[in-house]
Amino acid sequence: MEGIGGVIPILLIFGIFYVLLIRPQQKQQEEHDALVKGLAKDDRVVLQSGLHGAIAQVGEATLVLEVAKGVKVTVDKDRVQRKIGADTAS
Repeated sequence: MEGIGGVIPILLIFGIFYVLLIRPQQKQQEEHDALVKGLAKDDRVVLQSGLHGAIAQVGEATLVLEVAKGVKVTVDKDRVQRKIGADTAS
């Protein structure tokens, strides 16, 4: 019975750690995965580096981003941080 008393605080700490750190990170990852799966041509996006542009072509793991008229770069899809609306100034 004395051994159980030492395990309860460890389980409590793990539970708090899960609720405060692990679960929010999993939710954020799920939201990012949904964002990446929903990307389409002509969507305006911001990359993690801060680069803004419009999607010109979507591939399986990459996309072609038009950052200026006639200037296109290929980037990994997972580097997209967020999608911006047409009414948002870039």
